[in-house]
Amino acid sequence: MEGQKKEKRTLLKKLKRRFRLVIMNEDTLEESAAFRLRPLNVFVFSGLTVILLIMLTTILIAFTPLKEYIPGYADVTMQRRVYGLVLKADSMQKALQSRDRYINNIRDIINGNISTALPANNNAPSARYDTVHQLKKSVADSILRKEIESQSPLSLKANQTASGISGFLFFPPLKGTVTSRFDASRKHFGIDIVSNANESIKATLDGTVLLSNFTSETGYVIALQHGNNLVSFYKHNSALLKKAGDFVKAGEVIAIIGNSGELSSGPHLHFELWYNGTPLDPLKYIAF
Repeated sequence: MEGQKKEKRTLLKKLKRRFRLVIMNEDTLEESAAFRLRPLNVFVFSGLTVILLIMLTTILIAFTPLKEYIPGYADVTMQRRVYGLVLKADSMQKALQSRDRYINNIRDIINGNISTALPANNNAPSARYDTVHQLKKSVADSILRKEIESQSPLSLKANQTASGISGFLFFPPLKGTVTSRFDASRKHFGIDIVSNANESIKATLDGTVLLSNFTSETGYVIALQHGNNLVSFYKHNSALLKKAGDFVKAGEVIAIIGNSGELSSGPHLHFELWYNGTPLDPLKYIAF
């Protein structure tokens, strides 16, 4: 035991001994610099330097882009970006599908492929609990029912929706003579207006150009999407001055009167108003 203690004391004394580090000029043997050192101080300084270098290297790798070069390291930011892009792509796909359905509905409206019958669902579960129709009908009720049932479902829907745009101030798209009126029974969902050649067709309200193209039946057609789910159509034009996506003001020129399309028999404008998917009689709202 005493021998081990002596060895430890001897080692500690050796570490505490002072040494002189001298830097000399080899040619002149002149002393350039001198340092007083102890082995214990050199050991402590070297250890602290190594620990400091390890800490700096760890911080440099952990908080800088250098960590991405480490094999197998997971970039959380990149994974988050990829997940966000997947969500955006899914949302865009749903938006495109919705837009395609909307455009197909507009195309059916332009071509006149619209059903005027209201869907009936007599097999609904709520029909089993309908006690209103089990009541006895009075004479006045029978007369009212007969009067309502004699009207077409399309006209009933038009009467319900027309009140929603009663406050709109429409601009006449063309001044001229109305030669064919609105008649839903024969699928004529607008009016025909005859005017001079090369007359300008104007927007009836502020809106965005929804459609601007050519069809074999209706010729050059332009459609405007207005506020409150209102859409206006201008058919059989000779030229279209706006393209899809353009914003137009009420009274702004959007087309030139013409005679294009198989359903046209002379230069005129076929004008339609649609509110919530229901055709309206333009003569009830606009003075031509």
